[in-house]
Order: sequence, then C-alpha cells, then structure tokens
Amino acid sequence: MKKILFATIGIVALSAPASAADLAARPYTKAPAPMIATIYDWSGFYIGINGGGGSSHKCWDNVVLGGGAFVGGEGCHNATGGTVGGQIGYRWQSANWVFGLEGQGNWADFSGDNVSVLFPAQRNRSKIDAFGLITGQVGYAWNNVLFYVKGGAAVVADKYNIYTAPGFAGAGTLLASASDNRWGGTVGAGLEFGFAPNWSVGVEYDHIFLGTRTLTLNSPAGAPFQTDRISQNVDMGLVRLNYRWGGPVIAKY
Repeated sequence: MKKILFATIGIVALSAPASAADLAARPYTKAPAPMIATIYDWSGFYIGINGGGGSSHKCWDNVVLGGGAFVGGEGCHNATGGTVGGQIGYRWQSANWVFGLEGQGNWADFSGDNVSVLFPAQRNRSKIDAFGLITGQVGYAWNNVLFYVKGGAAVVADKYNIYTAPGFAGAGTLLASASDNRWGGTVGAGLEFGFAPNWSVGVEYDHIFLGTRTLTLNSPAGAPFQTDRISQNVDMGLVRLNYRWGGPVIAKY
C-alpha cells in the first residue's frame, strides 16, 4: 500500500512542471501612450464679421461764417446707434505673445440731435454713416484665450444737418447740411476665445479720437448758411467672429 502511495506522489510531482509549461503565455500589454497637451496657435491670416453699438459725442461751437472768430456755443449731443461690418488681418505668435495687423470697415447708423443753445429756432443733427480702422495689435494668450490691445488710425464718414426746431414755423425743414470724412486715432482692447481649431469669437471696445473740425454748412440751394467748429469722439462695443488660416493646434508632449 505504501509503495502505491509513494508511486502516485512521484507521478504527480513529475507531471506538475509539464502542466505549468503547457499554460498559455501571459498576453503582452502595450504601455499607455503619453498624455499630449495641445496648444492653440493664433498665427495666420483671418477674416471675420462684427456687430454692436456705439455713441459719438459731438459739440457745436458757432464761428463767424467762413471760419472766423468764435461766436458762441450751440450745445452738445450724443449720436447713438448700431453698426455692422468686417475685418481682415494677420497675427503671429511668439511664446505667449501675439502680434497683429488689422483693417476694419463698418457701416454705421449713429445719429442724434439737440436744439441750438445759441439759435433756439435751429435743431442741429449729426450722423455717422461709416467708419474704418487700421490698427496694430499686441496680445497675450493663455492657450485658446487671447487678450489684446490695439491702436492706429481711424476715418469716419459724418453728415451734419440743421433743421427748423420744433415749435417754430416750418418745424423739421432742412436749413443747411454738410458732409465730412474725418481722420483721427483709435485705441481699443479685446478678449477673444478660440472655440474650434480655426474659429474664434470675442468682444472688443474701441475709442476714436477725432478732435475738432471747422465746417461750413450750406443751404439746399448751395449758399453758405452757417459755420461751426465741431468736436467729436466715438465709443463702441463690438462682438466679433473670425475664421483663421494657419496652424491652429501644436501638439506638445
């Protein structure tokens, strides 16, 4: 009986290594790929649309017809309204700093009026029909978020009209008018968010300095009617949507 028991133990002991060898080899598992951080790149040409609102503050001072000595102040008004337009530009990025050049053109309808303090029978009205901006930009990017400041030149298309004031005979009758394309400077700031590889949306504030300009307004018949020295500044808030060509994303391991 003991011989049978010892023989059985020996057979089990000899067969165990062979059984272990017959087990399937452990499958090979590939190491997980390293994490990849993507960096949004603001470099490239872009084109876009914008829209918003603005206000132009204008003050009229009457001077002797033809541009002589000061006669008296006629008061001020804010010409307000909406605007829509487009922009095109180029940006290049160095580390987190972003530099750019941009041209912008907008249709506008900023209008307002006031009754003349000096001539109560007259109502002075102004309107901005359009404006353009040519600016440089300097910005700082946090990946797909860009803050920038801008500055450069601006041109504004103005119209001025004088009407008979309410409460007087012929109220609303056009007495005189003038048109003017006025150049000045502009500064602004914006915040832009890249929401897709080539698309970004942002908000922007711009201030336009237009100084003072002396204009002679003519009657509908073309005769000189009145000369005013008119000062003007413009403030605007815009929402912008841009599409950019360029390398939108850089992979960084």
